[in-house]
Formats: sequence, structure tokens, C-alpha cells
Amino acid sequence: MDQTPTISRFDDFYKNQIPPWVIGEPQPAIVDLERRGLITGRVLDVGCGTGEHTILLAGSGYDVLGVDGAPTAVEQARRNAAEHGVDARFEVADALDLHDVPGYDTIIDSALFHVFDDGDRAKYVRSLHTATRPGAVVHVLALSDAGRGFGPEVSEETIREAFGAGWDIEELTTTTYRGLVTEVHAEALKLTVGTRVDEPAWLARIRRI
Repeated sequence: MDQTPTISRFDDFYKNQIPPWVIGEPQPAIVDLERRGLITGRVLDVGCGTGEHTILLAGSGYDVLGVDGAPTAVEQARRNAAEHGVDARFEVADALDLHDVPGYDTIIDSALFHVFDDGDRAKYVRSLHTATRPGAVVHVLALSDAGRGFGPEVSEETIREAFGAGWDIEELTTTTYRGLVTEVHAEALKLTVGTRVDEPAWLARIRRI
């Protein structure tokens, strides 16, 4: 990214339209992580959006908190949890400054890492380090530069460079990220508004040293 989008821009998305990353269900890649037992201990869902992953985990008995910088997203997440009958916790928080939160054992990042420019990406990774216990794991699901421009995209090199000292990248594989075609992408992708797409993505398992 040349410049990180502002929190107000994200908040406007939630106020005025359905964002392309809101699909009404958890990302298949995150569901698979849970099924494989790779989400453990105290969990932070950072950039939780409308709360699908937090709701999934809370409903399955995990100790999980969802945070997002956009107040409107957090409001919608709380409503979604209530509609699902799940007692899920959400807070407004700045992903670049997580110093006040307790140490977490697992952090889930679904489509947040890739929105940051170079400077903010470094701040974000430092913030993740502060928010985690030694030995904790961060799972990053990010749009790949092999995609069609559905959203901000990052390369494998970008992920590896971001998580350098203080981290161990245990696994970095290709997967897909499910999104919703909106007017923003319809013409470029030559698809109808409302179409669901599975775009190339990276899935990284990164352990804090």
C-alpha cells in the first residue's frame, strides 16, 4: 500500500455500504485453522470487522476478544453476536497500539496486515509483539500479489521482511480469501455486483520468540 487508509474511511464503509470483505460468515481458511486445533489459549481477533471469526470462536468456547478501529464495525459485530445468540466480546482498539491489552496466546489477522503501508506495517508488527506472550502464534491471512486487484495485496517477501527479529515464520502457504464483489471491483473484474470470489491469498503461521 502507498498509504494506509484512515480509520474514518473504514468506518464510512461500514456506515454506507456492505464492504467487500463482509461475507456474512467466517473465512474458510480461518475455519480450517480452528478445526485443525491451531487456535489455542487466549485469542485476539484483530481487525475483527463485523465479528464473524470472534462469534465462531466464542460460540465454540474460546476465550476470545474481537477488536477493530472502526466503531461502526464493532457496533455491527455486537448486533451480529446477539442475533446468533453468542456472548461474544468486542472493543474499539487501534491495531497499531495494542499495549494496553493483556498478553495473548493466539492472534488472528484476517485481511488487516495487507492494508498497511511500509511504515505502519512495522508499527503493527511491533504492536502484535507487545500484545502476545512469548511462544504465542499470529495467523495472518492476507491477499496475495498473485490476485486480480480485489484489494490491497502483498508479496511473500513483504510478509517475511515484516516478521523478522523476534518472530519465527513456521509456515507460509498459499490459500484463498473469500470476498464480495461490489461496485468498486465489478467493472475491473467483469463480474456482477454481489458475486462471491475466492482470491489468491497467503496464510502465515508466525510464532513470537
